[in-house]
Parts: sequence; C-alpha cells; structure tokens
Amino acid sequence: MMFRDLFGPGRSTVHSTHAMAATSHPLATATALDVLRAGGNAVDAGIAACAVLAVVEPQMTGIGGDCFCLLAKAGVPPVIAYNGSGRAPAGATLARYRAAGIAAIDPLGPHAVTIPGAIEAWHRLATDHGTMPFGVLLEPAAQLASEGHPLHERVVFDLRAFLAKVKRAEGFADLILDAGELPRPGRLYTNRALGQSLRDIARDGPDAFYRGAIAQHLSDFLAARGGFQTPADFAAHAGAYVAPVRADYRGHEVYQCPPNGQGIITLLLLRILSHIDVAKDAPLSPERFHTLMEAARIAFSVRDAWLADPEHYPVPWERFLDDAFTLAAAQRIRPDSVVDVGGPIDLPEHKDTVYLTVVDRDRTAFSLINSLFEPFGSALYEPQTGILLQNRGRSFTLQEGHPNVVAPGKRPMHTIIPGMVLKDGKVLYSYGVMGGHFQPVGHATLLSNLIDYGMDMQQAADAARCFPQDGKVMVEPTVPAATRARLAEIGHVVELRADPIGGAQAIRIDPDSGVLSGCSDPRKDGCALGF
Repeated sequence: MMFRDLFGPGRSTVHSTHAMAATSHPLATATALDVLRAGGNAVDAGIAACAVLAVVEPQMTGIGGDCFCLLAKAGVPPVIAYNGSGRAPAGATLARYRAAGIAAIDPLGPHAVTIPGAIEAWHRLATDHGTMPFGVLLEPAAQLASEGHPLHERVVFDLRAFLAKVKRAEGFADLILDAGELPRPGRLYTNRALGQSLRDIARDGPDAFYRGAIAQHLSDFLAARGGFQTPADFAAHAGAYVAPVRADYRGHEVYQCPPNGQGIITLLLLRILSHIDVAKDAPLSPERFHTLMEAARIAFSVRDAWLADPEHYPVPWERFLDDAFTLAAAQRIRPDSVVDVGGPIDLPEHKDTVYLTVVDRDRTAFSLINSLFEPFGSALYEPQTGILLQNRGRSFTLQEGHPNVVAPGKRPMHTIIPGMVLKDGKVLYSYGVMGGHFQPVGHATLLSNLIDYGMDMQQAADAARCFPQDGKVMVEPTVPAATRARLAEIGHVVELRADPIGGAQAIRIDPDSGVLSGCSDPRKDGCALGF
C-alpha cells in the first residue's frame, strides 16, 4: 500500500457507500449530489452536472459542443454507448470549398463549426435512462448562467493563456473579461442569454435548439460570416447509440466508444503495452515513460492514417487489436532508441474538454465527456443565444482521398473519449482523462498506474505525465530531471509543458463491498464527493 505524503500538498481518495460524483468543477459536483439526494439516478445527476459545466467552464465546454458517453446500468453489462457528435453541413462539399478559394479550415472561422450534438444527446439519454424531467436537470445551470457564478482559478488560468483569442470573441469577451483585461478568480461571471437559452430548451426540449429560434439565430450568425450551415442542418441532427468497442488489459475489459472517436486508439495502446512487463520499471523512470511514449507514437500513427467517420470510411479495427498486430508493434520498441513512425503527428492541438462520472445507489455507472474542442472553441459567440460554438470541424482535412476529408453530413475525427473498465462481469472503474489528443495516453497512463503499479485512485490521477506531440515529448515539471535527461539521451526531444497535461476523474466500485472510491485531478478546479 502506498500512502501519500500527509505533510505535503495534495488530496486523498474519497470514499462513500451510497453514491458518488467526480467532475472538474465543485459547482458541478455539488449539483450532481443534489440530484442524487433528490432521488435521481446517475444519468440524471450526470446530465445536470454537465449542463452546469457548460456554464461554469466556458473555455472547456458548452451547449455549442458535442459529447460521448458510456453507461452500465446496475454496474453490469451490457455497456451502452452514445455518440453525440455533430456533422458537417449539407453544403460542405470539397468542390464548394475550392470554389470559395478555401485551402484550409480556419479554426476561428465558421467552417470549423459542425452542428452541436450535446443537447440532443443529453435529452435522449435523460429520456431513455433518467428518472427526472429534463427541464429540472437544466435549471441549476440556467440559474448559474442567469444569476452569475464566481470564476474559478483554472478558468482564469486558461483565460490568461488564451486572452488574445478571447478578445476576438465579440460579445463573450465583454461578459467574461474586465474591460478587456484578465478577471480575478472569484469575480462573478453572468451570461443571461445562455440562461434564457437553457430555459427555452428546458421548456421545449431539443426542438428549441435544433428547430426553433436558437437554430435560426445560430445559422444566420454563421451564414453572415460565410458559413454553410442552414436551419435544415440543425433540424436534421441526430446522435446515435453505438456498439462499444473493448479489449483486454491484464484481465480487465476496457470499454470505449467506437470511431469516429479515438477510443479505439486507447485500446490499441493498451494492447501494445500488454505485451510488455511495464511494472518492472518504476512509475517515474525513464524506461517506463520511454516505453509509453513509443507505444503511443505507434498508436497515433495508426490513428492519423485510418481514423475517420466509419459511415464514410469503414475500417476493420479488430485487425489492429489482434495479438499479431499488437505484438509486432510492441516488438518495434527498443530500450535505447526512438522508433521511426513516419514523421510527427500532424493534427491540430486541443485540450479543452470536461469529463465527469457518476455512480448511483444501484451502482449504475455513467461516464460522460463534453467538449468545445479547442480552448473557447471557435471564439464565435452568438449574442442572442449566449452560445459559444465549438470548432470540431477543424479536424477535417481538405485533402482529397484522405479518410478524414470533409464531406456533407460527415462527422470529423473526435478526440473526446469516456472510459469504463469491467472485471469479472462488473464495473470496476468509470473514468476519463481530458486533454484532447492526449486522451488515449492519459487513459493508458491512468489505468497502468492503477493496474500495473497498484496506486490508489488519487495517486493515479496525481502522477506526473508525458505526451508525444509534434515530434517532441512534452513533460510536466514533476517528471524527475534525471528521467528527462535520460529520455533526451535515448533520442526524444524533451520539452517542459507550460500548462498541465490533461485532467482525470474516476470512480472505483469495490467488487466485494460495493464501496465507492473517487478522485478528481488537481490540475483542474473540481472534486470527487460522495455520501
């Protein structure tokens, strides 16, 4: 058993017997517990908390974004997966982009905006699996938006990092900045237009967003900036239940949502690591991080070549998870050199997402992730609705023949991935790690910390992280200097990250006692709480 240093800063794993929620913001965790205490189930609590996050973490998420989830009722199979990602508009043809002289998708332009999928997904999940009225679940978020809430530290940290971008978000900048300058933590932030949109949706359901005034306002706003979105594109949106994908990691069944998300890359990475005795190396050793980075670089090379919307580019992913392929990949890793995977990753960076998990009294586990993609999304803020729009369409390419080339009604490659682990037919972990393209590495690191190294929940979330990006290995300052030096000797280009890498929340269900143990990442403002 490993105990944390009780004389140093940090937090302990949280334990409870009845129910638990873990989110990236204290107001969202508190909202989830309120719903659970009022008799709601994990789905009710998760959706209410996610709606709150869409208000209090505007740099991370919003109702102008997308979501994915995994759900296991009573903590047993079948695991239900829902894809709440949006599509390119019907007018988004490659020929039209070329005729307009567009050579690349501007991350701050209207062509980066796909139809937001979050509201449809929340409503569908609440209707099919919740117990409380959808409007009731949105009211805490509507109240916080309308009456204001204090900005927390991580929000202000991200505002500072992306101040120039926020200043471009006309209307939004006036609400969240102090006369164009950085606000202090604790300053009240109010978005009354967003509060009204949430109440309109609470009253009229998703039709208010996809077929009513909100859809008209958003499509008019985007069209005025050259976008191809129309009210018909909003009206046509629908998410879908999908069959989850899964793979074994040392006797644990790891579940992910299938493509167009990158959850399959988490499974590929874990399957590569399963052929290696990871635990023989210390958790912060250069050997452990070298192995992880090499496996991740191989997995990402597969992702970049093949991952796209399966409706447009079907790929037999089971071939990439079989023992022959993953063993061959593991055997490419050498202890004293860096493998050539064909060049650096060529995808836009993003790291702004919220993840939450809730487990209720019946041990139903709900794993939910919601995102604007890049920090503050597209920085396109529609003032009548109070909605900041995502820029998920930036992941499309305009390269003809590429699996992820833009096309009408197509979903872009998605980075956001909720996770769940079953052992002996029961949910053991409901978890997620925010951080954009880092997420498969974050999932693998967290699970390896738990399974290979026997860390407790909070220790696993706290531990130092590395991430291969743009031909470099990005490391947090908590990675020991000797480890960084040895990685450089092996051949990695090591660079210290200026901001924390990712953010995790997770809940463990003890298979014998049913006791819940939860953690929330110190890199965010949130917390895990239970009762």
